[in-house]
Amino acid sequence: MKITVIGEELKNNDALEQFSIDVLTGLCSKPKMLPAKYFYDDIGSKIFQKITSHNDYYPTRSEFNILKDICSKLPKVLTDEEIDIIELGVGDGHKSKLVIDGFKDAGTKVNFYPIDISREAMNLLKENIKEDDQLSIEAIVSEYFQGLKYVREHSKNKKLILFLGSNVGNFNIVQVQGFLRRLWLTLGKEDHVLIGFDLKKDINKLLSAYNDSDGLTRDFNLNLLTRINRELGGNFDLDKFQHFGTYNPSLGAMESYLVSLEDQDIKIDELERSFHFKPYEAIHLEYSFKYIENDIDFLSEKTGFEVIKNYYDENKYFTDSLWKVLK
Repeated sequence: MKITVIGEELKNNDALEQFSIDVLTGLCSKPKMLPAKYFYDDIGSKIFQKITSHNDYYPTRSEFNILKDICSKLPKVLTDEEIDIIELGVGDGHKSKLVIDGFKDAGTKVNFYPIDISREAMNLLKENIKEDDQLSIEAIVSEYFQGLKYVREHSKNKKLILFLGSNVGNFNIVQVQGFLRRLWLTLGKEDHVLIGFDLKKDINKLLSAYNDSDGLTRDFNLNLLTRINRELGGNFDLDKFQHFGTYNPSLGAMESYLVSLEDQDIKIDELERSFHFKPYEAIHLEYSFKYIENDIDFLSEKTGFEVIKNYYDENKYFTDSLWKVLK
């Protein structure tokens, strides 16, 4: 498997500078916040893989069953002899392997381009997906749209974009339209995307998934403070912060927070300043928006796509929605 790192010579310095700016901006905000994209350093990616296999966390299991059911159906919709499958945020690749194998079984030549900011994710991928005569793999370590630009410049095949899991739910209604329209701009006529949407359901089911019984989600969130300590010279004491996940029915979203358990000042050397936390003051970390079918139709229409089909698991907890680019 070939690994291409885009902008490697500048990446480390640029990424650290952007991380510093985003932490400074977030901790100066009222209320305080930190961007969820910084969860996924190498350690965070490993913890998240454990979360996805936990019994309390239904989305991965639900989506896996969907993909197992539809992997032989997708090649009947995308009938080219050769196809580029591009996955945004690949994880360990166990779900994308189902899609790839479905095309290979149909006799299609597959060029797989996983795109992820974490090189560690690519190491996990190598354990699950192997190249052969029908499958070539070029893993791209970069931001999504840098990676998509690279693929577009190097291949003219029809493309299927995989944006699996519930990653799309991390965007609010304005952000998701911007993201999807930007995705549309990178694609050609009749390219397709397969997007995972976590659906609205019983609130207790949601609360269990985002507050798992083994504390993996807690560890995942607290790792962001560890990352600030390691990379920016912070002095966060993890024992003085508590993970809190809740559902906001007005927004239709799960929300994740870290809550300060006492009055304290946190110094961050790289920023040359301290940040004061009042007792029980929260840092907002993440939204995870949930959807109904009308929401999915709205997003596709507003951003230049046509819904071909929504595929559901047996409980209707989750859907993978197949869209075609309209141009």
